[in-house]
Amino acid sequence: MDSIEVVVGRIGKPHGLRGEVTVDVRTDEPDRRFAPGTVLRAQPPAGSASKLRSLTVTSSRWHQSVLLVSFDEFDGRNEAEAARGIVLHADLPTDASPEDPDEYYDHQLIGLTAYDEQGAELGMLTAVAHGAAQDLLTIRTPDGRDTLVPFVSALVPEVDIASGRIVVADRPGLVTPFPDDTADADKTTG
Repeated sequence: MDSIEVVVGRIGKPHGLRGEVTVDVRTDEPDRRFAPGTVLRAQPPAGSASKLRSLTVTSSRWHQSVLLVSFDEFDGRNEAEAARGIVLHADLPTDASPEDPDEYYDHQLIGLTAYDEQGAELGMLTAVAHGAAQDLLTIRTPDGRDTLVPFVSALVPEVDIASGRIVVADRPGLVTPFPDDTADADKTTG
């Protein structure tokens, strides 16, 4: 089965003396990604002396909104401190879906064709940028422009992974240019 590798977290500082570490979570499903027995690929930061290439989760728990994780490879605080900054990766099957039916993995969205509400093609979804307030979808238009569309239900009312399409409630200036912008472009090329 094909899979895709995704970043699920980064190891932070040690917590206590028994090798437990804080994890900067980079997944919407931390309880699933950091379940006991899960093996994660470890990517030490540049310049690190760490030889770790994989880590096996022993346990995970939440403490004051911080995820604390124990790994088989850490016996104590020294090993935990040496692992600081390691980026953790998980393999997901390409056909995997989040537990929430209204959520999507980036790889499910990239490559979808964007249409307006009348069915006219707007372009292709080429990237997803994760922001603090909302995610942004990059739509590359047929004329080669990249536009950003906030991934909110008011602007993206339909996502149909099976048919390879999304619907964007387009407004002038969102994906299609303002009429004045089109006229200005015609003047410079004509």
